[in-house]
Amino acid sequence: MSATEPDDAPAIPFCSHRRTVTETDIVNFVNLIGLHEPFFIDMEYIRDHLAEGHRSRFAPGPMVISLGMGLVATLIKDVIDRALEGAEAGEFGGMTGVSARLSAALRPNDTIHVEGAARRRPKTRRGYTLLDIRHRVINQRGEEVADFTETVCFLPKAPA
Repeated sequence: MSATEPDDAPAIPFCSHRRTVTETDIVNFVNLIGLHEPFFIDMEYIRDHLAEGHRSRFAPGPMVISLGMGLVATLIKDVIDRALEGAEAGEFGGMTGVSARLSAALRPNDTIHVEGAARRRPKTRRGYTLLDIRHRVINQRGEEVADFTETVCFLPKAPA
């Protein structure tokens, strides 16, 4: 950590627009990635093998995370710019990880949005800047569907 890099950088909050998820969205996602498990493609299996409150179609976890990232896509450049303000960060180096917890089912006709915050971590010993971007996916009833954090990396700034 350099002397100019704060130990506790401020969190940059954000809130996305809303989106209603359709049954077609779920079916298309499942088919696109080949997630042909009976939980996602066989309604008779779902009715026969899942608990009574869960006998309808729901979105797979990777879809919930993808939707959460997509809802933030229109905001992310501004969020990142604000989170990196004052940092000596270089070019974008990619995502280095994601940590997720799913807490409720996402079903057709649910409307979701994302509330979150980006927080810059102290520079690594090798000069990389890491940014944690937390996403809380919230449905129309105010229930948290997912809470995940993606970590992205920025390369050391190139010498002038």
